[in-house]
Amino acid sequence: MKDENQSLHSMQEEVDNYIQQFKTGYFSPLSQMARLTEEVGELAREINHYYGEKPKKIDEKPKTVSEELGDVLFVTMIMANSLDIDLTEAFQKNMEKFNQRDKYRFERKDGQTND
Repeated sequence: MKDENQSLHSMQEEVDNYIQQFKTGYFSPLSQMARLTEEVGELAREINHYYGEKPKKIDEKPKTVSEELGDVLFVTMIMANSLDIDLTEAFQKNMEKFNQRDKYRFERKDGQTND
């Protein structure tokens, strides 16, 4: 079992090491986007089975939301690697944006407002 505190950087390296063992290497960005869309669709299906009104068919193999989220994360890392995007840096920039732009967007537990 891997370290549960593994960094995004080390996960991206692990994904790259996995991909580099194959002659095909990384697929084109368009193919990766299609695969990511497919995985998000599978995640949506599992969410619908567990939390929605559409139960699984009796003959469907069990999958979990966790498994499907893992697939989305894996494909996201593949895409990031192939486009030379550091997901840690992208995450940090996004958090900075959300912490500024959306600081008061929702009612805060601490009672602070934008007034």
